[in-house]
Amino acid sequence: MCDLLRINTNRCVMLNDGKSSFSINGQTIYHFVGTSTFSEYTVLHVGSVAKINPAAPLDKVYVLSCGISTGLGATLNVAKPKNGSTVAVFGLGAVGLAAAEGATIAGASRIIGVDLNAKRFDEATKFGVTEFVTPKDHDKPVHEVGAFLTFFDFFRCLLIWYVSLTSLFIWYVSLQGWGVAVLVGVSNKDDAFKTHPMNILNERTIKGTFFGNYKPRSDLPLVVEKYMNKELELEKFITHDVSFSEINKAFEYMLRGEGLRCIIRVDA
Repeated sequence: MCDLLRINTNRCVMLNDGKSSFSINGQTIYHFVGTSTFSEYTVLHVGSVAKINPAAPLDKVYVLSCGISTGLGATLNVAKPKNGSTVAVFGLGAVGLAAAEGATIAGASRIIGVDLNAKRFDEATKFGVTEFVTPKDHDKPVHEVGAFLTFFDFFRCLLIWYVSLTSLFIWYVSLQGWGVAVLVGVSNKDDAFKTHPMNILNERTIKGTFFGNYKPRSDLPLVVEKYMNKELELEKFITHDVSFSEINKAFEYMLRGEGLRCIIRVDA
């Protein structure tokens, strides 16, 4: 949450001189979220660098630098479901599947996955998802679908990434007194949240998270150690291995909903 990292994310230039460190044929190329990693070499501010176990394979642990840590931390650090809890995950991309993985680690008894892309359901079972709901298959609101109607007596945690679903719905689905809604990801600039104060008096809880509430420089090395100690499996998060010269294929996979997480290799 420090100004150093948060400001640097959207600045697109280096903090020390306000300039970009990249150019091609005399044309400036701006930094992307403080890292600019779609390149063979990059220049980073020291605040964007974390020192990890040198034995860790970089072609595996790279996925922890954003999506996986965000989803995992949103569950373990923010929602904190108890053993036996029911968790609903809206959006089964990399972040959502990592949230499901976190719910599995926490001992959730039911993990309900919600996604518009039914192709993701089979893969989601590898991450502990036990039930699936596709909003497009139903004429009524998703929270009125059978999978949801049966769990309100013991519901504990709700994780949301698809902020295109209204924030108001998120709030009401959280069971009063116990339910927790965690908002993850960047919403549309025109999105707004509005609710009646009585909903707060009824003890509903809504939280937000950035990078899963991990502190990158101090906490990320610890998450890497979870992988090294076989407490966290990263291989199943990687769907494609794409060379740097074919990087646009990775975007095509993503847009088609076929490739959620790719290794981008620098060409030999």
